[in-house]
Amino acid sequence: MAKQYETVIGLEVHVELSTKTKIFCGCAATFGEEPNTHTCPVCTGMPGALPVLNKKVVEYAMKLGIAANCQINRYSRFDRKNYFYPDNPQNYQISQLYLPICHDGWLDIETASGNKKIRIHEMHMEEDAGKLIHDEWEDCSLVDYNRSGVPLIEIVSEPDMRTAEEVIAYLEKLKMICQYLGVSDCKLQEGSMRADVNLSVREVGSETMGTRTEMKNLNSFKAITHAIEGERARQIELLEEGRQVIQETRRWDDNKESSYSMRSKEDAKDYRYFPDPDLMPVVISEGWIEDIKKQQPEFAPEKAKRFQQEYGLPQYDASILTQSRRMADIFEETAGLCGQPKKVSNWMMGETMRILKEKGMDPEELSFTPSHLADLILALERKEINQQGAKQVFEQIMENDVEPISYMKEKGLMMVSDDGAISRAVEEVMAENPETVEDYRGGKEKVLGFLVGQVMKKMKGKADPGKVNALLREKL
Repeated sequence: MAKQYETVIGLEVHVELSTKTKIFCGCAATFGEEPNTHTCPVCTGMPGALPVLNKKVVEYAMKLGIAANCQINRYSRFDRKNYFYPDNPQNYQISQLYLPICHDGWLDIETASGNKKIRIHEMHMEEDAGKLIHDEWEDCSLVDYNRSGVPLIEIVSEPDMRTAEEVIAYLEKLKMICQYLGVSDCKLQEGSMRADVNLSVREVGSETMGTRTEMKNLNSFKAITHAIEGERARQIELLEEGRQVIQETRRWDDNKESSYSMRSKEDAKDYRYFPDPDLMPVVISEGWIEDIKKQQPEFAPEKAKRFQQEYGLPQYDASILTQSRRMADIFEETAGLCGQPKKVSNWMMGETMRILKEKGMDPEELSFTPSHLADLILALERKEINQQGAKQVFEQIMENDVEPISYMKEKGLMMVSDDGAISRAVEEVMAENPETVEDYRGGKEKVLGFLVGQVMKKMKGKADPGKVNALLREKL
């Protein structure tokens, strides 16, 4: 009988914080600027430059720790992790090994096979390294130090996950919490959320851990899923052939959909950690922790329940709308303005999601004014515009945040509410189609649809089809 294997997975997740400045200096921490324009003696590792801790980083770490049910260390400190690499300007990284800010937490996740608690070993604050850009044309590597010193929180889980589905559920939950807290935008494609996967396999029923490998360079949930499935298969194949799994760091190649060995795994001793002599310990008071707890927002699961109770939304609508805090906030404000929660939900889940997908945008990037969507929905209710015209207006609201009523008037999209104009169009259509009129009067009800269509054509789609239908029946 073939052996059955179980996968054991733990994650190290790096979340880049959305503070205005870096962790130990006043340089801007913005993404996508010209290379080496946000640098100073501190973040480029100049001799004699002294780091000063950004208080906001500590607050963000505490917020995330509290949301993930962690214990907060009242006394934590920074350590130097020594390694030599071109993107690491000081030849060490300031991190936390011995006394991290948060420890012993957990997150509840939901998958098809039920609920599960994933334990968090610790969270610590650290600085990011610079970025190496490989120029194949010139056959050289260039260094951009803009990212050097950008604040990170590293979240280290226990090896509690068993499938790629559980890993993605855990990451989605972490991403939702970070975005709701406002501590990070968690854009995997920009590197503001990065996950390293530690994975081993063992026979089902065994209590002994297998030899693990660590996979890096995973910048999408799809890549993470493929990497887990690929590495699981690779390790099982080695064990089936009687060979050993080597503890090493592997790099995932998204194009080839396979991993390759980068280096054998270092131990902590290889980094020669020691307390950073330039930074004071971080002492956190009970009062500070209480203040942070009071600032914690309502998260997606609680918000979804409230949306069902308060606005009468179906469970599906509530769960989709609350996946993004920005989406949830726009829904709630718009519903408050127009009093039509289900219609707002339909617009958010229909047209809004369609346009976001087409443009490859994240819901957090939505920037239109809720009152503009509310005005459009009310205009539809008053039959001042038809559904087709409303979609056209909404595209402009999404694109340019136009004021809908002015735009409708300017572009001639307002519906004709003048009964006299509709009545004249009905009479013209009846005069132009005498045979069809006779067919209707002879009992052929179906031809009414054709006549309604002809009137709408004459009115250039700017009449209420219900009103056209009623006037036609009256005159026929």
